[in-house]
This record gives sequence, structure tokens and C-alpha cells, in this order.
Amino acid sequence: MRDIKKYKVFTMAHKLTLEIYRVSTKFPKEETFGLTSQMRRSAYSIPMNLAEGATRSSAKEFCQFVNIALGSCEELRYQLLLAKDLGYLSNKKYVYLESSYEEIKKMLSALYKKLKQG
Repeated sequence: MRDIKKYKVFTMAHKLTLEIYRVSTKFPKEETFGLTSQMRRSAYSIPMNLAEGATRSSAKEFCQFVNIALGSCEELRYQLLLAKDLGYLSNKKYVYLESSYEEIKKMLSALYKKLKQG
């Protein structure tokens, strides 16, 4: 079993999740069960899948969960764009969150490739 807290990508994904929770509290009430909920689920799905995958015995199984985390990362990317275009996020906040997304995506992609190679 791997110690997921030793993975920098897990720590960064957790921090991004906390930031998504903070910014989404300011979204309109009518988005509570829409974009707010969906963004939060996508965000916490990234570290959650990493944590679950880390408990798996093989690198192949862990790799599958990293791949799922990558999918959640991409979902979040679109949701960030949508929130910005709807005026729920300032451009400055969007750029900051987008750069966090980019860094996490690169790290997830590298981890995926490493696990895939065995």
C-alpha cells in the first residue's frame, strides 16, 4: 500500500479542492445543485481517486484510478471556464485556478505514464 500523502500531486489536488469550495460559496444560490455541486464533485474526485488507487496492490490498478483522476481534472477545467464565462469567477481567480489545474494535470499525466511503464 502506498502512502498517498507523500505524493505532491495529492497535496496539490487537495489544496485545489479547498479553493474550489471557497470560491463556489459565492456562486448564485440557483447553482447550489448545479455548477457548484458539480465543480466540487469534480475537484474532490481527483484526490479521492488517488487515495483509493493508492490502496490497490498493483501499479496497474493504481494507474486506472490515476486515469479517472485525470478525467475529473478535465471536467473541472471546463467547469472553471463556464464559471468564468457566467461571471461567477473573476478573470484573476480563473487564471490562478487554471494554472493549478495545469500543474496537477501535468503531474497526473507523468504519474500515469510512470505507472503504465511499470
